[in-house]
Amino acid sequence: MALKSVSRSALILGLSAMSLVGCGGGARPAAELPPASFVSASEGPGEDYLIGPLDQLTIFVWRNPELGAKVQVRPDGRITTPLIADLPAVGKTPAQLAEDIKGALTQYIKEPLVSVIVDNFSGTYSQQVRVVGATEKPASLPFRANMTLLDAMIAVGGLSEFAAGNRARLVRYDKASGKQREFALRIGDLLKRGDTRANVQLEPGDVIIIPESMF
Repeated sequence: MALKSVSRSALILGLSAMSLVGCGGGARPAAELPPASFVSASEGPGEDYLIGPLDQLTIFVWRNPELGAKVQVRPDGRITTPLIADLPAVGKTPAQLAEDIKGALTQYIKEPLVSVIVDNFSGTYSQQVRVVGATEKPASLPFRANMTLLDAMIAVGGLSEFAAGNRARLVRYDKASGKQREFALRIGDLLKRGDTRANVQLEPGDVIIIPESMF
């Protein structure tokens, strides 16, 4: 009788533990994002682009082509051009960097006109969209205006074989509150069923986390 009582107690404890694990593992963020169109009805510019490490830039100085250059932003966030060494570039818009170059050149030429063009971009980490977890090729993607979840999933090759796409979540930094928020994603419905309601708009800095299925 004592052995049967112990076995029954162990069974109850085991079921309770499984219940707790199931509740914890199956929890999903309550918040959901509104659906986005596959093709935006009206394309608009995004936020001002901030130059990031390894971005490739073309610097043009009007009537002084010898002072211009094609440069790549170094990992330390700086660039070097003719007459200017170690100028900080990361975190600035192209217009802001052009103004800084203009200010540095004024000691050599009168009223220089400077333009900065981003030829190949990576962006700062705060402007990249990161996709991690059960996907074919996890990656950090440069954000571009009107980017959606579908665009990001195409870029990373879709879900892996054992991905639990409908348990994915999006982590977003809320500038207003200074806190991170989580949103539920239904990537499985989007890619396998073509559910347009599961496609959502992305923002710079979003992190998409895709778990693997337990079974």
